[in-house]
Amino acid sequence: MSEFDFDAVVIGAGAVGLATGYALSRRGLSVVVIEREKAIGQGVSARNSEVVHAGLYYPTGSLKARLCVEGRRLLYPFLDAHNVAYDRCGKLVVATEEAEIPRLDTILEQAKINDVEGMRVLTAAQTLALEPEVRAVMALESPESGVFDSHGYMVALQGEIEAAGGAVVVATPFLKAEPLASGGFRVLTGGLEAADLTCRYLVTCAGLGAQDAAAKIEGFPKDQIPKLHYGKGVYFVLSGRKAPFQRLVYPPPIPGALGVHYRRDLGGQAIFGPDLAYVETEDYSVDPARAEGFYSYVRKFWPDLPDGGLTPDYAGIRPKIHGPGEAQPDFRLDAAKDHGIEGLIAMFGIESPGLTSSLALGEEAAKRLGL
Repeated sequence: MSEFDFDAVVIGAGAVGLATGYALSRRGLSVVVIEREKAIGQGVSARNSEVVHAGLYYPTGSLKARLCVEGRRLLYPFLDAHNVAYDRCGKLVVATEEAEIPRLDTILEQAKINDVEGMRVLTAAQTLALEPEVRAVMALESPESGVFDSHGYMVALQGEIEAAGGAVVVATPFLKAEPLASGGFRVLTGGLEAADLTCRYLVTCAGLGAQDAAAKIEGFPKDQIPKLHYGKGVYFVLSGRKAPFQRLVYPPPIPGALGVHYRRDLGGQAIFGPDLAYVETEDYSVDPARAEGFYSYVRKFWPDLPDGGLTPDYAGIRPKIHGPGEAQPDFRLDAAKDHGIEGLIAMFGIESPGLTSSLALGEEAAKRLGL
């Protein structure tokens, strides 16, 4: 019988926390995933684009490049096995003027380095043959990109954890963790059923709460906790007409994000976004005035967007660990070599492509624990 209540405690029941719990439970560990909200996937995971990213853009040798491709290759079979809806619709990255073509050349080269399958260069005529309403002088086609039911995915992950004898416990905020002298951790939780439990391994996957979670772990070096920046993005939905494109349509990326793009969700609705604005608070309102910028941006690749066609939809906040004008950093999965605490993985800055990468992030966390 184990000397611990659980082999592993995972903090955060979003996509990455649940995928991490799944990876650990697949290795035969007893796992509990704790979540402060009243249901799974209520934070960053509830307010994203639900896009399956192929892995085109991310820097050579980065965790984002490797884990996005690995995660995407794991994701589609997982969705198939669990009857979770998805549409591998493909994506077009479009140059709307000649000056943007060198940027597409750079993206294509990076996609090849990242081992992204099936990439194809399209002429303007070939692009129009696929999507007659798009405006482009050239495009890249990524057939592995798609959209999926992220909540159904998280429910499936929860089911796998529970089927393996683990637990996903909601309305249970993380209060504190203390490393034990003999190894492992004492973990205190709050809520209606507050608990005092022990575990061998501890993994924080807390999204916007990642910094707060790390600060509550006794002995975690404060200078190793990156500053949190709120990267807000809003979405607008197309009203009054059917979706113009079958595929995802992306212009070249903007600094710090992939920029306003188009997707058709699983219900057939056309959605544009997100943009990027740094904010000081966790504010999920959508200012209708932001539509003005969307109209000018979207009409570069879809000139027929009608006046008044965009309606405010929802907003998300990305847990960025870089501020405006700063270089976008890699995912951080800090292990003992980084913070000095054996048996602990602390994740920071898990934004896009975190959802696509989630299964691979879970596997990476397990490997960094030596499992």
